Amino acid sequence: ADATSNALLAEALKEILGTLTEREADVLRMRFGMYDGRTHTLEEVGQIFGVTRERIRQIENKAIRKLRHPSRAKKIRDFYC
Repeated sequence: ADATSNALLAEALKEILGTLTEREADVLRMRFGMYDGRTHTLEEVGQIFGVTRERIRQIENKAIRKLRHPSRAKKIRDFYC
């Protein structure tokens, strides 16, 4: 049952990240270790995208604000209630 829950959560996260811009989703995946299991610093992500770490911070914050929107947040909350 645990593997099934993890698979469902992974699918829900994929779907939710799909509602963001490609750049926003990529930034979150890198910052939270969803690509390679390693979290990347603002500086590292900024170098990859060719922008400052401040710009990455702004992109990350905007993406998180979008994810907190009730329509998106409900999909994740369903796993914890």
